[in-house]
Amino acid sequence: MDNNNLVKSGVNAVMGVKAARDTTVPTDLENPQWDQTATLQYVGATIAQTAAMTGLLWLMDVVLSRVNTAALPPWALTAIVCAFFAFVTLRSRFFSLLDNTRSNGRYQSIQRPGWAPPPLAFPIVWMSIAVLRVVSAYLIWSACGQSFLCLPLVLFVGHLSLGDTWNTIFTVEGRLGAAVPVVIIGPMLSVIVVTIAYFQTLPLAGWIILLSAVWLAIATALCISLWQLNGQEPLYPVRSKAS
Repeated sequence: MDNNNLVKSGVNAVMGVKAARDTTVPTDLENPQWDQTATLQYVGATIAQTAAMTGLLWLMDVVLSRVNTAALPPWALTAIVCAFFAFVTLRSRFFSLLDNTRSNGRYQSIQRPGWAPPPLAFPIVWMSIAVLRVVSAYLIWSACGQSFLCLPLVLFVGHLSLGDTWNTIFTVEGRLGAAVPVVIIGPMLSVIVVTIAYFQTLPLAGWIILLSAVWLAIATALCISLWQLNGQEPLYPVRSKAS
């Protein structure tokens, strides 16, 4: 295996990117009708995922409150908290009710603008963003009195849930039209809210997570461009041909 393939395999393994498979929803674009069921599923799954991950934050507070952290080595608590945030950041999709398979197949199979990054760039960038998310979340946890269940971190897991829902819509189902408003009011808007909350709690954490907002602004522009170049289907979930 050459160095490029080694890097690609390593990055994909860390980020959980799997081999491409066709999971496109065969939508009826000749007579497009709003798929209300799919819309309710997206909303319900996002709320359920956010609730589950918020419950996980609460559980971590309960568990650590029963552990004599003073008896641990100075580095141990930091390692535990960072490992938790790494898990939440890299594997948030475990808490989603939707199919959240990570794959670069969708991006490779559609027409892309000339300025679009190569497929391998995405897992590398997201891996870097994950590190920034872990560091900033740890700083917020510390600034909030070593509490997981605080508003900035609840907003953070909500942001991750919205990102997972967008991944289902774009990557898994190939709904390029519906992905546009969702990426704007979901990951993009929520990262702005998280960034503001982080700044208000600890400016350093805000500056760190701000880099994630910059990348998501680029990703949002790319999502819009991909929709424009590939048929401009309606900006809402369209019923499948089998419906």
